[in-house]
Amino acid sequence: MKGSRDLLLRLYRAALAGADPEAAVRRALALPDVARALVGARSVGLFAAGKAAAGMARGARKVAAARRLIVLPKGHPARGLSRRDVALASHPEPDASSVRAAWRALRFFESFGRGDVILCLVSGGASSLVALPRPGISLVAKRRAVRELARSGASIVAVNRLRTSLSAVKGGRLGRATRARLVTLVLSDVPGDRAAVAGSGPTVRGERGDVVRIVASNRAGLDAAEREARRLGWKVVRVRPRLSGDARAVGARLARAAAKLSRGSVLMAGGETVVAFGARHGRGGRCLELALGAAPGLGGDVVLLAAASDGLDGSSGAAGVLADGGTLERARRIGRDPAAALRQHDTGPFFAAVGGLFVTGPTGSNVGDWVFVARDGGRSRRRPV
Repeated sequence: MKGSRDLLLRLYRAALAGADPEAAVRRALALPDVARALVGARSVGLFAAGKAAAGMARGARKVAAARRLIVLPKGHPARGLSRRDVALASHPEPDASSVRAAWRALRFFESFGRGDVILCLVSGGASSLVALPRPGISLVAKRRAVRELARSGASIVAVNRLRTSLSAVKGGRLGRATRARLVTLVLSDVPGDRAAVAGSGPTVRGERGDVVRIVASNRAGLDAAEREARRLGWKVVRVRPRLSGDARAVGARLARAAAKLSRGSVLMAGGETVVAFGARHGRGGRCLELALGAAPGLGGDVVLLAAASDGLDGSSGAAGVLADGGTLERARRIGRDPAAALRQHDTGPFFAAVGGLFVTGPTGSNVGDWVFVARDGGRSRRRPV
């Protein structure tokens, strides 16, 4: 089983590398339309916002930008960035720091004009980090409305649609504060990889001459993980379409699929499930709920890793969790009730007691979640590295 666990951790790292924001931006800057826009500019500004903003900004360090503004979540590392360029704001819910970041972003965009170009680097999390309610709506009211919708189990698309309707900067409104040309590069965490939805699309304004490109996504990570698994001699089964819907139900479905795996195979899936919280709930996250939902169907030779690409699964304090055929037996021996943990959405303490929490801290990326399930063949199949 240790071999399977090591494989799953290796696949997670490969997936992160495949969707690396710094490398993705460097590649995108070489695209002909992006390069032409930047070379022909009178002056260039660089704006980055989201959980992957630091890495994306590092990927653009060779861009000769006159000014930079990089909005990061509080507590995220800003390695390689000048402190004067960085604004720290609140995530997952906006607060006064998010409003200050939005006003600073508006002034930044207004300072550029016709003939200039602003390189906009947007990733998931920007919705909370750059938040300015539209006139007539208070931040408290906006936060309450978004929180209630998210806790109902609504998709990220629905949540971002509501955020946009209540905002003075989302849905391209930040971009409309300038007459400069915009080049927007997006690290996507949303279904369909729609640039206008990721981070609520603050700079996707639909003007002629603007350039918009998705530079990395959940699928890019899965592609990289698949290459790594095959290189190591494992057979690969990809789950399509993208994961969505109730986390525990998706977990049960993946366990059924895993039961059909041949030995020496790994199942891979990506996307973002949801958890419908009640009025009272404990600590956990969608990846932990998915894994616990899968646990009853996992055989003794099957190991599952469900983990968030940003390193933070809900309020669990972990990126995700490893579960296997012995998870429920270990819970029984120490008197832990898996049904109660799911019912109370208190999966964090459950796995802290039972074992399996996968802790990484913030990864600097954000392209949704990945699930890897391996069925060991009982023999060595790994190639030398």
